[in-house]
Amino acid sequence: MLAVTRLTKFTADAFLILVDYRERGPQVCPGLAGDPRVIRVKAALLEPDPHACPRGRAAVTRPLVFHQPERTRRTPLEEFALAPVMRALDEAEFGRAVTGKPCHAGHLRWAEAATAAFLGARADEEAARRAAGYPATGPVGHEWVAVHERKEADARGATRYERTAWGRRYTSADGTLRELWLPSFTSAKDKPERVILAAAAVAAFGDAAISGFRKPYRPLTGRDVAPQRVRVISVGCGDGSRKVLADLDVAQVRIGYETIVRAAFAELVDGADRRPGADCAGCEELPLCAAPVRVPGLLGATPSAPRKRRTVSMSDLRAHRDCPARYHLTRVLKIKRLARESEQIRRGRAVDAWLNDRHATPGGCRSLPLPEAVAGLTPEETGTAIRMIAQHRAICPLNDLPAASPVHVQPRLAAYDSDLDSVVVADADLLYADGDGWIWRETKTSGKRPPGHIPLMELYPQVALAVVMMASGVPGGNLRRSLVELELLFADGRMREEFAPSDPATVSQARTIIAGYGIQWAADEVYPARPGRPCRGCEALPWCAPGLAEVGETIDVIS
Repeated sequence: MLAVTRLTKFTADAFLILVDYRERGPQVCPGLAGDPRVIRVKAALLEPDPHACPRGRAAVTRPLVFHQPERTRRTPLEEFALAPVMRALDEAEFGRAVTGKPCHAGHLRWAEAATAAFLGARADEEAARRAAGYPATGPVGHEWVAVHERKEADARGATRYERTAWGRRYTSADGTLRELWLPSFTSAKDKPERVILAAAAVAAFGDAAISGFRKPYRPLTGRDVAPQRVRVISVGCGDGSRKVLADLDVAQVRIGYETIVRAAFAELVDGADRRPGADCAGCEELPLCAAPVRVPGLLGATPSAPRKRRTVSMSDLRAHRDCPARYHLTRVLKIKRLARESEQIRRGRAVDAWLNDRHATPGGCRSLPLPEAVAGLTPEETGTAIRMIAQHRAICPLNDLPAASPVHVQPRLAAYDSDLDSVVVADADLLYADGDGWIWRETKTSGKRPPGHIPLMELYPQVALAVVMMASGVPGGNLRRSLVELELLFADGRMREEFAPSDPATVSQARTIIAGYGIQWAADEVYPARPGRPCRGCEALPWCAPGLAEVGETIDVIS
């Protein structure tokens, strides 16, 4: 089936960067400009992501190639959470003030606390080192970059390879020890082995260098002393925790690079399959790429001013409507306090995870024995979840599905709203084929039945988005054979409703609902707080002055 092929795999096509040595040397395809001979691989690109686009990730490694005409990169507010932290650390460690994009007030308040946490972790680490008799380390103001140059272009058309690792850099006075500190938003995080070793290799073999926008790195005069040992340390900017991820001599790093990292880098750089999703937002090839379906006006809005391409989901749009400040802090910047979720949220996530695991294997749920426990829930909380699973068994869509029918659990679907220059993503709970059509099912758990006077698409706007996306050609297939299903599970019952994306009235209603979210989101450039009852449970409360005032607390409680 064409629709199945389109959903599961997008292969390399004529829009890949092309290399032609016969007359003019390496060239890029029409629509792109720049120099494809420089390949730059960041250690963080090796982080696994099941929704990543292999071709998009490969395109990122060609930093000197860009689309023409140039697209705007304007953002009204800073959208990288650690940007003001890095500027503050530069001022604290080097005494140099660095300006940057304006930040949301809550962002600045978080950054102040995050900077203090990082500096506290550094002070604690240095004190521990002195107590153990090890030499002190001091900050390094330039990057370390490992560069390999070739006289002639290789099969990829590359003449220069650059390997980098983002973070804060420190070294001992004699240069024999180098440390790379990797800040995270909350607590110190573990990293995959290949990411740790890639970062360690940059610290071990990189030279001092600086770079400009769309330019190769330029080595600094007076190169650093070659280190004998490197350490990679994760530090939490939320609680000041730290974790040593690697403490290796240079020989160990070299072995790790050759046995693990080199192949991972090659796989990254040579990625060809196209998988529409969040990576589309930063991809220079998007205007030329046929993978994401173009849906002008999908969100029913037009931009008030040109701005950097964005990714948005229905969860994002709902968060923005509830409170723009909360949306910006928790969804864009991804900073939030660690707090215990409510039983309802944890139960919904636990039931969803159980169903996903079950649906990943052939067959339906009708004859499946009920579990005695559900991961993530206490024994007292399990009973309601098991009753919800019991309600699902009778209406599981896979019960009578032919074995050959394609089934996709939690697939990521994406469409490109070219009017807003925004990529809209949706993770369907379940997507399965019905002949040459698709059935998109959303499953929700609830402690009570929905009120009858409010349309279900308004209560569950994910359904409205699914209807609009399906009507626009995502994921494809025969529209008249396609449906959006809403499954509601309660402890004492269930509901299942169908919505036809081929029905003009249903689609019109869905478009109106989505526009109600999209218009406000598209126009917002300041993200004001909207204080109210939800403030007390807000993940961004410690850094929101209006929210703290609403719940009767002061800014002094920030931690």
